[in-house]
Amino acid sequence: MTVKKASTDFPIHEPLAARWSPYGFADRPVAKADLCSLFEAARWAASSYNEQPWSFFVATRENPEEFARLLSCLVEGNQGWAKAAPVLVLGVVNLRFSRNDKDNRAAVHDLGLAAGNLVVEATTRGLSVHQMIGILPEKAREVYRIPEHSEAWTAMAIGYRADPATLPDALKERDLTPRQRKPMSQFVFTGTWGESSPLVLTSDA
Repeated sequence: MTVKKASTDFPIHEPLAARWSPYGFADRPVAKADLCSLFEAARWAASSYNEQPWSFFVATRENPEEFARLLSCLVEGNQGWAKAAPVLVLGVVNLRFSRNDKDNRAAVHDLGLAAGNLVVEATTRGLSVHQMIGILPEKAREVYRIPEHSEAWTAMAIGYRADPATLPDALKERDLTPRQRKPMSQFVFTGTWGESSPLVLTSDA
């Protein structure tokens, strides 16, 4: 099985280094207890004013009708590979504060924090998560009767990654491609835009 552990310049915790987003998923269900722990991790994410503006729709292949409904909310390109995942999740965000009905500029950020918690928890349990922005928000609104001021924003495929050798060529290539990231000097600044911070320009980086 392919391991794509991050090659880091500085030490980070194992779940962060081990996390990656496969396109291939094994035909193996995810235990209910594990799924509940994933959503429990999301539940305890930080959010502005403790608003917790996220909601999640979840469907498993064990319930084909519900799985098909959620799959239909993905763009066609994502449906092709995500249909093999044992679990699909749709992330919905409330764009208004419940406390005063004003716009919540942090809402999408906070949905991301909740998803980040979920992904790390999944990694510690040997699960993989592939997050997607390629969804059909208006289709999701219709299918799930999502109310005004809330919007489907992202989706996730969750499961156990497949051995790339068992995948079609296109997916095999994606899952075998080495992971790459920009160096910190390109996004950690001090002083002015684009000026790399001395903090990340150490000689042993």
